[in-house]
Amino acid sequence: MTSPLKSRTFSRPRHNRMIAGVCAGLAQRFGMRPGTVRLLFVVSCLLPGPQFLAYVALWFLMPNER
Repeated sequence: MTSPLKSRTFSRPRHNRMIAGVCAGLAQRFGMRPGTVRLLFVVSCLLPGPQFLAYVALWFLMPNER
């Protein structure tokens, strides 16, 4: 069982990754399912805006889980 503090960290997990683990890390941080965050990201890419650039920036800014 994971502690509440560990599930609230801002990092990319080593498991349950699809591409870089950004969506899984955000889901873990905000207490959501990774699939839901991935779906929201894909749907948001249909709208105009810098979603892909934000994903790449988070990829480099979010540390890997230890």
